[in-house]
Amino acid sequence: MAEQMITVYSKPACMQCNFTKKYLDQKGLVYEVKDIMESEEALEEVRKLGFQSLPVILAEGMAAFNGFRPDLLDQLA
Repeated sequence: MAEQMITVYSKPACMQCNFTKKYLDQKGLVYEVKDIMESEEALEEVRKLGFQSLPVILAEGMAAFNGFRPDLLDQLA
């Protein structure tokens, strides 16, 4: 099975962002981090997805979601 493309929109000092990234690391999943504080483009992508809080997780084959959601993150494994 090919690796799934996972994007985590994050920012520094975001507890739920850190929980999400740590959880994905523990599952051995590869993901891309886009820091909205470093990239205006990333911030605009989050806005276009309709979210106002982080983290936002975008993965192929799933609707984007936000927050630390182990139940949904497990579906990525």
